[in-house]
Amino acid sequence: MSSETPTADSHDLIRVHGARVNNLKDVHVEIPKRRLTVFTGVSGSGKSSLVFSTIAAESQRMINETYPAFVQGFMPTLARPDVDVMDGLTTAIIVDQQRMGADPRSTVGTATDANAMLRILFSRLGQPHIGSPQAFSFNVASISGAGAVTIERGGQKVKERRSFAITGGMCPRCEGRGSVSDIDLTALYDDTKSLAEGAILIPGYSMEGWYGRIFAGSGYFDMDKQIRRYTKKELQDLLHKEPTKIKVEGINLTYEGLIPRLQKSMLAKDIDALQPHIRAFVERAVTFTVCPECNGTRLSEAARSSKIDGISIADACGMQISDLAVWVGGLADPSVAPLLTTLQHTLASFVEIGLGYLSLDRPSATLSGGESQRTKMIRHLGSSLTDVTYVFDEPTVGLHPHDIQRMNELLLQLRDKGNTVLVVEHKPEMIEIAEHVVDLGPGAGSGGGEIVFEGTVEGLRSSGTLTGRHLDDRASLKPSVRTPSGVLEVRGADAHNLQAVDVDIPLGVLVVVTGVAGSGKSSLMHGSVSGRDGVISVDQGQIKGSRRSNPATYTGLLEPIRKAFAKANGVKPALFSSNSEGACPNCNGAGVVYTDLAMMAGVATPCEVCDGKRFSADVLEYTFGGRDISEVLAMSVSEASEFFATGEAATPAAAKILTHLADVGLGYLTIGQPLTTLSGGERQRLKLATHLGEKGGVYVLDEPTAGLHLADVEQLLGLLDRLVASGKSVIVIEHHQAVMAHADWIIDLGPGAGHDGGRIVFEGTPAQLVADRSTLTGQHLAAYVGA
Repeated sequence: MSSETPTADSHDLIRVHGARVNNLKDVHVEIPKRRLTVFTGVSGSGKSSLVFSTIAAESQRMINETYPAFVQGFMPTLARPDVDVMDGLTTAIIVDQQRMGADPRSTVGTATDANAMLRILFSRLGQPHIGSPQAFSFNVASISGAGAVTIERGGQKVKERRSFAITGGMCPRCEGRGSVSDIDLTALYDDTKSLAEGAILIPGYSMEGWYGRIFAGSGYFDMDKQIRRYTKKELQDLLHKEPTKIKVEGINLTYEGLIPRLQKSMLAKDIDALQPHIRAFVERAVTFTVCPECNGTRLSEAARSSKIDGISIADACGMQISDLAVWVGGLADPSVAPLLTTLQHTLASFVEIGLGYLSLDRPSATLSGGESQRTKMIRHLGSSLTDVTYVFDEPTVGLHPHDIQRMNELLLQLRDKGNTVLVVEHKPEMIEIAEHVVDLGPGAGSGGGEIVFEGTVEGLRSSGTLTGRHLDDRASLKPSVRTPSGVLEVRGADAHNLQAVDVDIPLGVLVVVTGVAGSGKSSLMHGSVSGRDGVISVDQGQIKGSRRSNPATYTGLLEPIRKAFAKANGVKPALFSSNSEGACPNCNGAGVVYTDLAMMAGVATPCEVCDGKRFSADVLEYTFGGRDISEVLAMSVSEASEFFATGEAATPAAAKILTHLADVGLGYLTIGQPLTTLSGGERQRLKLATHLGEKGGVYVLDEPTAGLHLADVEQLLGLLDRLVASGKSVIVIEHHQAVMAHADWIIDLGPGAGHDGGRIVFEGTPAQLVADRSTLTGQHLAAYVGA
């Protein structure tokens, strides 16, 4: 037998040649398989474009192509990434930071299949027995009915009486949502006006459009009568009438009362997924209270009455997962042994990954980005698949240094099973464990997209790249701290796991709120501080926006630019919007023409009429400061900042917004670049920039270092210092030791997560915390600053 290596064993690299996705510049890279590779580089340097949009996207596309065309029609269609050659790919499993479904009925239990297993368990062992697993599901309503059905038998039509019944577990009062809404009628209409005078205050309900025609054509109302003079019948029709077919101007339409229509259009959606002006209306008009019938458990009385050892399914879902794991471990019934084993394994994975403090009934929309990512990891931990490529997007987001150690062990476990692990990461603690490092740069946006280093961590340290230079950066404690100008009092805070917390938060200084994941930091800040007057809260929520949105539209920058163009040329501002009158007629202002190819990936070709500029030719003839609107939108923030600051194009309103964008480190961003192409760190800083100009004295920032390179953290600290120097109070929820070391005051929550946390374990200056070393944060900060 020859001693040569079999050909099959020689494929030990993933090769990418000539990648040009987003800002990548003909990138060539070879990644070792069955190793842990970390991709580093400043935010916007092209890490995600290489790992997610090139390697993972091509792997998923090729797997999808193995299914029949019929099945492909139901799957998301993926275009082939812009790359010359890719080989050595294996199946990619992507574990990203996308928030889990915003469906109000989605919980941690339903998202991880733990609920499905519990439902089967209770349907088999629960006493009294009430029915199948769906009798314990808050997504299934109980329905019964009877009637005649017509059946064809042997050429004859026979009528038979049939009845059916479905036993579901949904609470009939709140329809499985756990909360009921009460609507403040004064926010829906102004009763001193008539419909014709615009009495309805709901966004979008203008009497000039279709709604006006429907109300007038329905015949139910006198359009000129004040609502306060309505009869009971008229008010009932306005607010509660069931959907009724009507004919208006020869067109068949449906009239429906305001409240049922609101419930379908606005209240059925997750409040965070609504557009800002609609969300503001819903928050003003609707009060959500815990459902009095099911007490927030979402389940019907029958589902709550069936118990195992005195515990109902509602009690089980309300337990902290670490406690639930102990309870399930104590059940022993041979008839459901395989189910118990699987359920125990799932719950043990939660605890192992550091999410034992959650409960299964926690709505998945309330999880942070880091918690969502770790929840998605659960189904992969016990997987017996090998030779798979796992792709992680900053798995350390939202993790205390104490928890990062645990995450490192989990990634190494996945690799040791024979898998390739690719991680996009900024934290030095995770870069340290890499066997192979790919550093992208040298800058961000158009200044990035190249590989500046490939090799070991030691090689990176001595490479002289931006990441290499900053890898061993350690912030030192400040020699002196600022004096507070006052305090913000929080008394008896008890949201989620907080245990009647009393704390005085100093004002006029930089305060860092820290503690292990799940210790109650967000509950304290968002539950007791964010809603107050003058408090501006910048969280990690997703930026809402389509491929038509860009930094100029999102920040409101386009408004003064359009007005300046309109004034200079004596035309109306709508011409300078690619979503309005100025749009190129061929591509409707998208810049590209999309061709749908059914189950194959659609093709986007640059518009031939406007050359991708998005505006019609006559609009591009109007100039301002010697540039047309498409040239202005193609500028970077720093170029535009100079352009609008002085000279004939001086526009103070635009210059002010551009200064905020430059302050948060987005000077390289093109102002007309679609939001969908921005990285996670860029989106959060864009959000921060929009809030910088707001009038408010207190900023609450939720992990602003998420997605930031070590070099960018310094710039962020400079920004926080400038905010405090301008008289603002800045409160930061943060795990990054550099931010902790830079703080004037630290509030540390703990000592653990879930019901082991929720208390203040330290208040004081960073120097006192390091000297004290009594908390986990203190120990890690002391090690970080070398004290």
